[in-house]
Amino acid sequence: MTAPSPQETAANADAPAELTDGYHLVVDALKLNDVETIYGVVGIPITDLARLAQAEGIRYIGFRHESNAAHAAAAAGYLTKKPGIALTVSAPGFLNGLVGLANATTNCFPMVQISGSSERHLVDLKQGDYEEMDQLAAAQPFCKAAYRISRVEDVGRGIARALRTAVSGRPGGVYLDIPAAVLGSIMDKTEGAKTLSRLVDPAPRQLPAPTAVDRAIELLAGAERPLVVLGKGAAYAQADDRIREFVESTGIPYVPMSMAKGLLPDDHPQSVATARSLALRKADVVMLVGARLNWLLGHGEAPQWNPDAKFIQVDIEPRELDSNQPIAAPLVGDIESVLEALAERAKPGQISAPAAWREELAARSAQNVEKMAGRLAADPHPMQFMGALRAVRDVLHDNQHAYLVNEGANALDMARNVIDMHVPRHRLDVGTWGVMGIGMGYAIAAAVETGQPVIAVEGDSAFGFSGMELETICRYRLPVTTVIMNNGGVYRGNDVNPLDDAPSPTTLMLSARHDLMIEAFGGKGYRATTPAEVTAALTESLAAGGPALIDCAIDPGAGTESGHISHLNPKGITVGNIVPSKK
Repeated sequence: MTAPSPQETAANADAPAELTDGYHLVVDALKLNDVETIYGVVGIPITDLARLAQAEGIRYIGFRHESNAAHAAAAAGYLTKKPGIALTVSAPGFLNGLVGLANATTNCFPMVQISGSSERHLVDLKQGDYEEMDQLAAAQPFCKAAYRISRVEDVGRGIARALRTAVSGRPGGVYLDIPAAVLGSIMDKTEGAKTLSRLVDPAPRQLPAPTAVDRAIELLAGAERPLVVLGKGAAYAQADDRIREFVESTGIPYVPMSMAKGLLPDDHPQSVATARSLALRKADVVMLVGARLNWLLGHGEAPQWNPDAKFIQVDIEPRELDSNQPIAAPLVGDIESVLEALAERAKPGQISAPAAWREELAARSAQNVEKMAGRLAADPHPMQFMGALRAVRDVLHDNQHAYLVNEGANALDMARNVIDMHVPRHRLDVGTWGVMGIGMGYAIAAAVETGQPVIAVEGDSAFGFSGMELETICRYRLPVTTVIMNNGGVYRGNDVNPLDDAPSPTTLMLSARHDLMIEAFGGKGYRATTPAEVTAALTESLAAGGPALIDCAIDPGAGTESGHISHLNPKGITVGNIVPSKK
């Protein structure tokens, strides 16, 4: 290599330096860290950020509402084990996205919400700027961490910090605030490139202590009625082979939580999902794998649980332990490392499930399966939830590569029991909060991230929270079939207003034609009044591979108040005692 001549040196000195700005540095930092997709809604000040990301090869999926974009980013994080990215505008758009960010944090899904914000010097003095809000302070209570980039030279550091925080340890949602002034700031391109960095081992493994592993082995070895509970954390871990190996080598019965269905096939001989109540009530040693003893598991309390049960908990977050029940054997670490350690340190045959326990659970499962078969065989008219869901189950059984998204009250509770799953991470539902509104966002993310068909089973009320995203599904021609359980109401459609003719608080429009909604955007709409029509429509839509919606006309009297969690409604003195006041 020869040194530049004096003439060349002089020419270079006179040449203008190449420049970059905050927009480019954000996109460069995301690409450097393998971000492939952004879910968002554009507006001031991030419209050009979305345009530039797309121009630079990052897929941009534009939504109609920020909440749905954030839910999509959360689902993307769950499916890929990499932080999903949501892009929102300032103030109201930021607040809309915050719902999805908070929900992601509660569910331990890695995502980053990047939001543009107003000028700091105006916000801090409360001078009334356009969409003025201290978004960093507002986000703090609802996410794993919140950061702000205040200088253009910190863009790379801010992106790297947000991504690592979201995915490491217990995953969760991270808020990243980027003021408009930073996006528009200009600096030397060469110097800007030096500020970017690629994460090394963003989610390092965490190995459990050998003494903790031995303690758990000893407890399991002495159990008479052991049980494994698989949570969605187990599904997220993508340690599928390790989990199957542990379950099958020990013979311990297991119960999958709803998003862990399919981690092992639901028809696996050790699954006792259909004898769940008995299993929880009698198990003496329970191993929680990526599952928390929160309200979904009755806080581990009697009478739902054996009051003398000993708990082993596998969790990457030590603060989770003892949150509801004493944990006799904590196993702090990532799930794959913990299961590897158990396999290495347990002696052959040391852990097993007594035959009497397995046989008792199998007998109860057989009884309950027979009862369910009788309910599913009924074919009343008008159509009930069970008939429509049986049809979905049968079609999905022949299309096990398809993803199932599920939300609602009765539509959720019954689908969870009726539709069995056979493939890991193919069921996405309302999760820890039991929140409504995740449906279309999750469905879009599942289709975008996997390229596989998606069936979104929605209650008619739940669908309303994100129904406008039908346009998004059609705009991107995604293979999503939305199946709406339309009984014309929240819970049921036959509630009445005792005072006058105005709709009751739980009444929706029974005559609503959701199938016509999607046709307005170019999708295929179906109306089904029998299970056979549901079968035909769903089969055809999956074969077509495009956007579709099946509006299932369900008996307005079908369903129960609040589904399976009606006990959470405060009783007070109003139950059965609400009378109309005099006009």
